[in-house]
Amino acid sequence: MMVNTNNNWAAMSNTAIIAVIGNYIKEQRLLQNKSQAKLAEEAGVNRWTIGQIENGEAITIISLIQILRALDLLHVFDIFKIEQQVSPIELAKLEKRKRQRASGKDNEEQPRTDW
Repeated sequence: MMVNTNNNWAAMSNTAIIAVIGNYIKEQRLLQNKSQAKLAEEAGVNRWTIGQIENGEAITIISLIQILRALDLLHVFDIFKIEQQVSPIELAKLEKRKRQRASGKDNEEQPRTDW
């Protein structure tokens, strides 16, 4: 099955977004060959909750997390991870400090050996 990854999320209604999420969960559940009842048991939610999201109805964020955890799909939340950004000026300062530290004791003349 080909998946449309070009959703214009901003143009979609909340209901349409919920439907996309529900379709994703259903597809992933079927790919893992799990029944709604089995997934509900593993996720610690009611089977009705699985049916609700798969039918495009709203569920709580906690239930969504539990379902995604049971499907081993928590990686979908990677988009929410905040990466600390370093400004170009700060990066240049850090690089200058690295160069200054690197030119410390390592460049002192080492005593010569007979080897």
